[in-house]
Amino acid sequence: MKTLRDMKPGESGVVVKIHGEGALRRRIMDMGLTRHVEVKIRKVAPLGDPVEINVRGYELSLRKEDCELIEIE
Repeated sequence: MKTLRDMKPGESGVVVKIHGEGALRRRIMDMGLTRHVEVKIRKVAPLGDPVEINVRGYELSLRKEDCELIEIE
């Protein structure tokens, strides 16, 4: 299982599954990260947190804990 956290800057992938429950999962989905959407890693901060991604034509910054919940193909 590869997660968004495992990807390097410049790599892209497609969201397969979002793990987690309740409000956390809903918050991630409300930001546009749903199944079958393509994401691209733009930047990773020097200490690994946050991660900046490009999804649905806009930039989004996520904490690494949230990135570990997003399974990528």
